[in-house]
Amino acid sequence: MLQDYAEAVSWYRKAADQGDADAQYNLGSVYRDGEGVPRDYAEALKWFRKAAVQGDARAQASLGMMYTIGSGVPQDYVLALMWSNLAASQENEGATSLRELVAGKMTPEQMVEAEKLAREWRPK
Repeated sequence: MLQDYAEAVSWYRKAADQGDADAQYNLGSVYRDGEGVPRDYAEALKWFRKAAVQGDARAQASLGMMYTIGSGVPQDYVLALMWSNLAASQENEGATSLRELVAGKMTPEQMVEAEKLAREWRPK
């Protein structure tokens, strides 16, 4: 089974390096979960971000979660809500739930800032 993960990581990396958002999301997931590679939140963040800026809702939701709990990044509810809003706007159900959870922890000013960032964000 470990060899299967190593082979999958190799294929994900090849496609991710060529800009494939699905592969970038999958590579972020294996680093986040430590499947076939040592767990590395910084590496997961890197790959999720690459996919997220291409508009991948799963990667956006994953970034939202990482910022919510401070996994590999400083906890930041503004960025958590921004990424969750972007993913939820694509009907990502997990992001919709996360958005509600995060919003309950924020000040009105933080929510305004997060919504402003989400409105101004454009995929690359």
